[in-house]
Amino acid sequence: MIAHPTDARLYEKARRQLVALAAEAGIELRQTYNRLAPRLALQVGRYAHARQFRRMRKALRKLKGYTGRVMRDLRRHLDEIPGGTLRDRVVEALWLVSRLLHQGPKSQGKIYALHEPEVDCISKGKARMRYEFGTKVSIATTIDGGFVGGTRAFPGNPYDGHTLSEALEQVEILTEQKPSLAVVDRGYRGHGVETTKVLISGTRKGITPALAKLLRRRSAIEPEIGHMKSDGRLARCPLKGTIGDAIFALLCGCGYDICKILAHLRAIITAILTAVLAALRAGNQRPYAEVGP
Repeated sequence: MIAHPTDARLYEKARRQLVALAAEAGIELRQTYNRLAPRLALQVGRYAHARQFRRMRKALRKLKGYTGRVMRDLRRHLDEIPGGTLRDRVVEALWLVSRLLHQGPKSQGKIYALHEPEVDCISKGKARMRYEFGTKVSIATTIDGGFVGGTRAFPGNPYDGHTLSEALEQVEILTEQKPSLAVVDRGYRGHGVETTKVLISGTRKGITPALAKLLRRRSAIEPEIGHMKSDGRLARCPLKGTIGDAIFALLCGCGYDICKILAHLRAIITAILTAVLAALRAGNQRPYAEVGP
């Protein structure tokens, strides 16, 4: 997950990157807007906070024009940069900034972060956080102990139901045992999985008391996902690219399982030490004897 993207922040960051690359290549631009653009980006946020949207849109168009001028100026000097790593970085930056400037509100494959162009907009449907910007991760846990059996990243923001078969496949590979039952929420309707019995939350037809208990147990995964996001740092991936997202998701699942194992061992050791101390205290107590005349 990345910071909430805004047009002003993206335009200003793109301009700063292009100016830095031009300075690294020894190219003198006509104008860098190092003084005007940061002030204008701050002003866009102030206009939006004050609900002065006409002024905000005008300032945003001006800021977008600054970024476009720097991009076109650097593109004109592209032949002066010798071939190598620096030229490749400049070409990639120009391509990303060009995509950023030409994308619209309803464009497909929008750029939400220049350092991670693969980031997707994930609709959460919650009042406090309607959207998240990152990569979708599927987490599979055991019903009884809550141990993570698989974590898999799905770039491209696919439908939840289409990810169930691949998530179950990962669980089978890691545990060397095919899951016989999977309990999922309503977002997995239309999954198309036939090799494993799938219970969808809210199902009423053909539900026995034992299956109803398993359906109620499904909600236990929600706090575990919250712990993995906050304590396990799943909400902020430090690795780059889609491969980095997949590796980091798997590492977070392993770390969460290790923490649960350590917690169980800590409870067992505490119980053993408590029993030993109680036995020692009982052995050290001496009976009192009455002494008569």
